[in-house]
Amino acid sequence: MNNQRGYTLIEIFISLAIGLALFAGILSVFVGMKTTTHETATYGELQENGRFALSVISEDLLRQDFWGDYTGTLDRSMLSAVPAAPVNECTGGGLNNGTFPNAIGHFRTLWGQTVLNKSIMGCIDDAKVGSDVIQFKRAVSDPLTASSSNNYYIISNLSKAEIFTGAAIPNVDNSQLWEYQHRIYYVREEAQGNNTVPVLMQGRLTTRMTFDPIIDGIEMIYFMYGIDTDPPGSAGYGIVDTFISANNMTLTQWDHGNDNRILAVRIYVLARSILPDNKYTNSNTYNLGDLPPVTFNDHYRRLLFNSTVTLYNAGVDSW
Repeated sequence: MNNQRGYTLIEIFISLAIGLALFAGILSVFVGMKTTTHETATYGELQENGRFALSVISEDLLRQDFWGDYTGTLDRSMLSAVPAAPVNECTGGGLNNGTFPNAIGHFRTLWGQTVLNKSIMGCIDDAKVGSDVIQFKRAVSDPLTASSSNNYYIISNLSKAEIFTGAAIPNVDNSQLWEYQHRIYYVREEAQGNNTVPVLMQGRLTTRMTFDPIIDGIEMIYFMYGIDTDPPGSAGYGIVDTFISANNMTLTQWDHGNDNRILAVRIYVLARSILPDNKYTNSNTYNLGDLPPVTFNDHYRRLLFNSTVTLYNAGVDSW
């Protein structure tokens, strides 16, 4: 008869030790993969948010100062009629920087500033100080066949135009109809639970100025304006000579006077993760144009994006 023997205590302890070592290794791999997956997902979200913000702003910049079939600079003298200012109108700096042109000064279809006070432009009371605000005015690119009471419109031919609202379309010979648009972008901070999240806001004109959050996690936007200072006919005419930040722009440069034209805009977008990661410390430095380097000491991941947009409608004197 064969004797049956079990494991000795030493063998059991050795087996347990080997099992624990294997388990610790597997757990370490799992934790590492989970951490890597979280970091990858966070940076993927940052990439998506930052590129989307660049795309949205660039789209408006590319079409800024487009007025349908009209071939010149939009001002009060070439308009048959201009409606009253909309409800909650946003008015930027300068004499003529409301939604529609008036009879005083150059009508600013592009304007911006670095926010020094959260209440700006007479229509915003929650702007993030230190970030920029930018506004554009233009006709939406696709011509229409009908109007309604829900928007403002511009009807134009080669030499004149009329801005109106309502379903009745004014009579302008050999013309097409377009939606008139005034848009504004800025950053505000929102409380979401115990966290404060920066949000890119878009202001859009219907029959009034309304604002909506469009992208979470956009911590800062900053713009520099490419100026051509050469007179018409000179060798450098039509080429950007320098880029200037909004608060360093002069009245003449905003108003395209004395051979100063804005031909391009350089965009900086700083995207931030929505939630902090206490296992990560961000002490990086970010360079946004001519601003002093921006440094943090917190637990948020960030990515900086930049792009330069050529303003084709500002690069020609007429179509």
